[in-house]
Amino acid sequence: MPCLLRRQGASGRRPVTVHRLSPTDARRIAVRAQLLDAERSSDLLAVVQHLTLLQIDPTAAVAPSADLVAWSRLGRAHRPADLRRALEQDRTLWEFNALVRPMADLRLYRAGMARWPGREQPRQWLAVNEPFRRDVLARLADAGPLTSRDIPDTSVVPWASTGWTNARNVTQMLELLALRGEVAVAGRRGQQRLWDLADRVYPPDTPVVPLEEARRIRQGRRLRALGIARAGHPGPPNEMEPVSEAGEEAVVEGVPGTWRVDPALLGQPFAGRTALLSPFDRLVHDRTRLAELFGFEYVLETYRPRAARRWGYFALPVLSGDRLVGKVDATADRRGGVLRVDAVHEDVPLDAAERRGVRDELADLAAWLGLDLGGAAVPR
Repeated sequence: MPCLLRRQGASGRRPVTVHRLSPTDARRIAVRAQLLDAERSSDLLAVVQHLTLLQIDPTAAVAPSADLVAWSRLGRAHRPADLRRALEQDRTLWEFNALVRPMADLRLYRAGMARWPGREQPRQWLAVNEPFRRDVLARLADAGPLTSRDIPDTSVVPWASTGWTNARNVTQMLELLALRGEVAVAGRRGQQRLWDLADRVYPPDTPVVPLEEARRIRQGRRLRALGIARAGHPGPPNEMEPVSEAGEEAVVEGVPGTWRVDPALLGQPFAGRTALLSPFDRLVHDRTRLAELFGFEYVLETYRPRAARRWGYFALPVLSGDRLVGKVDATADRRGGVLRVDAVHEDVPLDAAERRGVRDELADLAAWLGLDLGGAAVPR
């Protein structure tokens, strides 16, 4: 069980609460916070509201990551059509910066949108391309929603980058205008985003929470979703939101440094289950936290040459209770009608119950995908 310490605050003022956690305590807090304990939810919107986000990624060797994360929490109750309807019709969710977020959280981003951009390069590029910006907005006003391919490139100066965005001027303009809150993703046509004026996508009269208050609320929500995190770690590039001083201070036995923990999760009973996770799942996305709390090594090998892969193209981390115990190399072969399991990599030897748990989850995943389960590596 967690125990409570107190240390003197700065300048000798009021004492600071510090929770001492065992590694097991810390892992269970993280698992419970991510809704991966035994009690499953049945409501997609409630899941996204608690997690605060689902990451969008085009890789779908098994299923799109946003749907795979939802399935890990909801099981077969999740239908991809529900996610699409929430984004495109009900507008209870919105797509922003490659993340699906609850529309109720839009109020927490409006103040930041009004101040964006803070960096010099996008500010200068937008300034010199003001006629281009007006052209894009006028085209959307007349004919939106449109894909980026439907919008002419009338840029004055191309976007300069050493990466894949170099000279992708229309896409870059749309991305920047979305960060400013002027345009928004209205839906998708296949993998292509459909863009429209933000006023047509976002609810009217969305309140604007002042910037500092919004930041504090987002930090608290992020900590509730993670359960335990380093105070200053900003998270993945498209989040960039450390938990800062949210929650209360904690130390984890055997792990250097201090953490922030959601006190509402302390001392709660825990019942675990087996879960197969997306490589972009927030339980595993922070690789440093993953190693420190779970002792688990994971690298997404999608972009590695086949010969250099240890675990597979899109290997799914395996959660068993409060431990991460291995990776499953599986592929949805839709043409062949099978979820093909090529390997189950055991980081620790799995006992009979754990192997049954992995097999049951694979069978559930196959059924959810509408496929048969096959492959020589399916656990027996």
